[in-house]
Amino acid sequence: MMKNENRDYLCQADALDHLRSENTRLKQENAHTTSLNRKLRENLEACEKRNLSAQTVRRDEQTLRLAELIIDKSPAILFRRRAAEELKQRTMVYVSPNISRFGYKAEDFLSGKMMFRDIIFPEDGARLTEEINTNVRNNNASYTQIYRIVTSKGEVRWIEDQTSVVVDDLTGDRYHQGIVIDINERKEAEENLRKSEEKYRRIVETAGEGFLLLDRELNIVDLNSAYVRMVGGKREELIGRNPFEAANNGYKQFWSTGGEEDSRRVYREFECEIKDEGGRAVPVLVHANTLRSDSGEVIGNMAFVTDMTEQKKALSLAGEVQRSLLPDHAPVIKGFDIAGRNIPCDEVGGDYFDYLWDGRTEQPRFSVVVGDISGHGVDSALLMSSARAFLRMRASQPGSVLDIVTAMNRHLTEDVSDSGHFMTLFYLTLDKGQNRFEWIRAGHDPAWLYNPAADRFEELKGPGLALGIHQGFSYQVQQRSDLTPGQIIMVGTDGIWEACNQYGEMFGKERIKQIIRRNAAASAEAILNQVIEEQALFCQGTRSEDDVTLVVVKITG
Repeated sequence: MMKNENRDYLCQADALDHLRSENTRLKQENAHTTSLNRKLRENLEACEKRNLSAQTVRRDEQTLRLAELIIDKSPAILFRRRAAEELKQRTMVYVSPNISRFGYKAEDFLSGKMMFRDIIFPEDGARLTEEINTNVRNNNASYTQIYRIVTSKGEVRWIEDQTSVVVDDLTGDRYHQGIVIDINERKEAEENLRKSEEKYRRIVETAGEGFLLLDRELNIVDLNSAYVRMVGGKREELIGRNPFEAANNGYKQFWSTGGEEDSRRVYREFECEIKDEGGRAVPVLVHANTLRSDSGEVIGNMAFVTDMTEQKKALSLAGEVQRSLLPDHAPVIKGFDIAGRNIPCDEVGGDYFDYLWDGRTEQPRFSVVVGDISGHGVDSALLMSSARAFLRMRASQPGSVLDIVTAMNRHLTEDVSDSGHFMTLFYLTLDKGQNRFEWIRAGHDPAWLYNPAADRFEELKGPGLALGIHQGFSYQVQQRSDLTPGQIIMVGTDGIWEACNQYGEMFGKERIKQIIRRNAAASAEAILNQVIEEQALFCQGTRSEDDVTLVVVKITG
C-alpha cells in the first residue's frame, strides 16, 4: 500500500514538474510573442510616421505651388534685401517671379545684374535713398514708401513699398523684406479726385459770379447772392423766372429748349444781355452745362453768369484806341479813287489796313496794306497794333517793298514764335506815273483786279508764307505794267466772303464780284458801301464771327 502511495506521489510530482516546465516555456513564448508584437507595433508606427511625413511633404508642396500661383497673380511683389549701410551692399536675396509684370526677371536682381534702384524713377531716387537711410539709422522696424518706377518699356508707374526689418536667427544678419504693390490706378484716381475737388473749391471760392440752377425750361430753381446783386430784386421773386426771356435773342443760337441736336449738347459758352430790375441791359458771359440723370435723361441745367459791364467798357475804350490807329479817311492822290473800312466782330479785332505814301497829292504813287492776324479779340488786337507800328516805321526808311516785308516777317517771327499767332499780309504799291503796280502776297487771299472794259476779273496771286512762321522765308515781288483808267482793285479779308447767314450759307466771292460789276461806274466809296450793305443784309439774324476789312482802289484818268 505504501508503494502505491509512493508511486502516486511520484506521478503527481512528475506532473507538477511538467506543468512547471510547460509554464516556463509558455512564458518564454509569450515574452517572444510580446517582443514580436512590440516590434510590429514599432514598425507599424514607423510606417505610419513615414506615410504621414510623405503626406505632409505633398501637402507642403501643394501649398507652395498654390502660394506661388497666388503671388504670380497678385499685384504684390515679395522681396528681401540686405540691410547694409552701403548702397552697393543692399543686394536682393529674394524677389518673387511676378516682378515680370514690370518687364523684368527676378534672376537679374538676384545675380546682381540689376539693382532695384536702377528701375526707380530718377526724380524719386534721392528722396527714397534719404528715407531708407533715415529708417536704417533710426532702427525703424517697418516703414512704407510711395514712389514711381520705370518699367522695361519705359512706362512710369506708381508703387507702394511696405518694408519690415527682420533679423536672421542663425546668422544675425539684418534684412529688409516686404511687398511692393502697383498702385498706379489708385494714384490716377486720387489725382483725378484731387483735381475735381480743386475745381469745385475754385468754383465755390470764386462765387463772385452769378450761379443759376435751372429746370428743363430754363426757369430758375436756385441761385446765389451774386446773381441777385447783379440783377437786383429779391431772391424769392427771381425763383421760377426764365432769366433769358427778357434778354436779346443772342442766346437762342446757343441755347434753346427744343430740338434733338440741342438736347445732345452738354456745355455752352456764349455772350448775351439780360435785364436787371430797372430794365437796364446787362452784358453777361454765360458758361452753362446740361444736367442728366444716370439714365441720360435731361433733368435741368446749371450756369455761371459773369457780369461783363466793366470788361465791355474797357474793351470799348480799347476799340476806340485801335480804331484811332486805322485810317479815318482815304488819301487823295491824283489818278486814284480810294476807299477802305474795317468792321471788327468784337470791340477789338485783328484785321489791319493802312495807306502809305509821302503825303504829296501830286505824287501818283502810294501803297495799300491789308493784314489779318490769326484769331480775333484782345490778343490779336495787340499784335495788330505792334505790327502796324513796325510796318510804318520800316516803310518810312529807305528800301523796296521786298525789304519792308522781309523785315516785317523777321520782326513778327521773333514776337509770336511761341504764341502760335501769325499774320497774313497783302502789300500793294501802285505807281500811276508809270502805269505800274507791284505786290507781295504773304499768305493772304489774292486781291482782285477788275477790268470793266473786258468784264474780266483777275486774281493778283503769287507765292508767299504768312508772316511770323518762318523767319528766313524769301518772299517774291510780283509786277505788272498795265494800269488803265476804270480798273478796280479790291483787297479784303476773309471775314467778308466767309460770313454766313442763318442757314449756314456763305456770302461768297461771287456775290462780291457781281456787286463790283454792277457798280463799276460808281465811286470806290459807293462800291465799298454796297458790298458792306449787301453782306449785312445777307447775314441778317446771325452774329458775325470774324472781322471784316475791305479796301477798294479805282484807277481814274
